[in-house]
Amino acid sequence: MPLFHMSKQLMNEKSFPQVRLLEILPEISGQRLDNFLFRECKGVPKSHIYRAIRSGQVRVNRRRVKNDYRLQAGDLLRIPPMQQAERGSAIPVPAAEFEVIYEDNYFLALNKPAGVAVHGGSGVSFGVIEQLRAARPNEPFLELVHRLDRDTSGLLLVARRRRGLLALHECFRAGTIDKFYLALVFGDWVNERQHLRAPLQRWTTQSGERRVRVDTQGRAAHTVINLQQRFGAYSLLQAELRTGRTHQIRVHLAHQGHPIVGDDKYSSDAMQRQARQELGFKGMFLHAAALRFEHPVDGRLIELQAPLPADCQAVLQRLGA
Repeated sequence: MPLFHMSKQLMNEKSFPQVRLLEILPEISGQRLDNFLFRECKGVPKSHIYRAIRSGQVRVNRRRVKNDYRLQAGDLLRIPPMQQAERGSAIPVPAAEFEVIYEDNYFLALNKPAGVAVHGGSGVSFGVIEQLRAARPNEPFLELVHRLDRDTSGLLLVARRRRGLLALHECFRAGTIDKFYLALVFGDWVNERQHLRAPLQRWTTQSGERRVRVDTQGRAAHTVINLQQRFGAYSLLQAELRTGRTHQIRVHLAHQGHPIVGDDKYSSDAMQRQARQELGFKGMFLHAAALRFEHPVDGRLIELQAPLPADCQAVLQRLGA
């Protein structure tokens, strides 16, 4: 059975494909707009889809929405005419399996490598989810439950059933999933345990790059920091996310004067040169290390841990020596 039905189709003799109006059925309620369009508009470059969303050509209930809008049952989605890529111009997605930390009938947990995007988008042809789908062609349903920054490694949840996706989304919204990260920061962190509650606001640079900053007009954000180990000029911290704002850990730590090693967005070039010279480390030292929550279907306590990448372990061994 199709996941949506066309409530009305507007004919346009001068363009093909024509404008389409689709009414969303309950079966896909909760899916991100961009993910839905990627599948509905197969062959259309993702850059074209994102451009159509940003320009307002794609509309939901006659209103502009962002690419991360969650479709709801009954929504009326307008899809404008979009040209497919020429044959041979589309980049094939290489199949890839990632280290699986946990898997059942409803979801799986991967240990995402640093430097790999979770999905294709602006400037990125494909990511973890596209490669996983290519590696598992017989899986009827694979959807990201949440996201990690491209340069962040660690635990990433992928749903295998619609029921699992909706239940885990509700867990994230309700704050019933405990999320723990490990971060190596510049400087000697003082407090053993500290709550950071600076509100965060998204903004865009003159070059069009999206950033986040501390702003009293921003959204509430709460990070709990637990000191793990001091190394003099550096500190290893555990960060527990009580909210899930974009770049939350990175901005909160930079705001405290302790930016993350390898974070080129929220620290100076001089600091990053220093880290590369002293530590021989080229990535960003932020790792989604652990998740703890009740299974959304059977209620079992799920506790997941992903080991640090080898290059991060080497940095800690070097500092410890």
